[in-house]
Amino acid sequence: WCAKMSFDTRTRPNDPPLLFDMDGVLIEGSGTPASIHSAALDDVLDEYGLDPDGDLYRALDEHAYTDAFADACREIGVDPVDFYAAREQRSTVRSIEHLKAGARTLCPDVDALEALAEHHDLALVSNNYDPTVAFVVDHFRLDYFEFTRGRDLGVEGFSRRKPDPYYLREALDHLGVSDAIYVGDRETDVRAATRAGLDGIYLRRDHNADAELAVEPVAEIESLHQLSPLLGGTD
Repeated sequence: WCAKMSFDTRTRPNDPPLLFDMDGVLIEGSGTPASIHSAALDDVLDEYGLDPDGDLYRALDEHAYTDAFADACREIGVDPVDFYAAREQRSTVRSIEHLKAGARTLCPDVDALEALAEHHDLALVSNNYDPTVAFVVDHFRLDYFEFTRGRDLGVEGFSRRKPDPYYLREALDHLGVSDAIYVGDRETDVRAATRAGLDGIYLRRDHNADAELAVEPVAEIESLHQLSPLLGGTD
């Protein structure tokens, strides 16, 4: 692993809070499978009594809220904002069912959180849906976090995804701090940290081992167990 900056925790009156991304950092897999979102779309189309095909279906199957998605909604006679929210509601239901079935598991180094929580306030901030994040914390008994947040369902929540720092700033407000460290596995995580005035640490795993970054994290690690010695503790 490569540390690009040393953290002198002796200059801090308290150890800085540690904020974590979820998908690919705490649970295996870089995100909810696209098939979950497609199945959620089919659920909503059935509820609306609609059966678009071809280009219309492909536009509606876009995970992002795009102009093409909105245009396709108007083409089939539904409100784009309402339809997007309905699809996301079904996506979070299906993603939780997927997790309940054991399709995704904790990363093996998550046990590092127990020791880290002795010296740092911990928080979880994810682009995944807020109900899904809450389920993961409860299901896997991740009781270390002072604050957990996923994005709200719908268009507004989509617009506030990282690299927008909105939810990171919400975590800082909750913790009552302006200084913290954010650990993520995507370039957008590092960008969001920078925009929120935080130190971003980039975690490399199998799914992003060869990724090239256009933004500089303060450090790169390959395991959560490397955080404690990086920050001046022991592990």
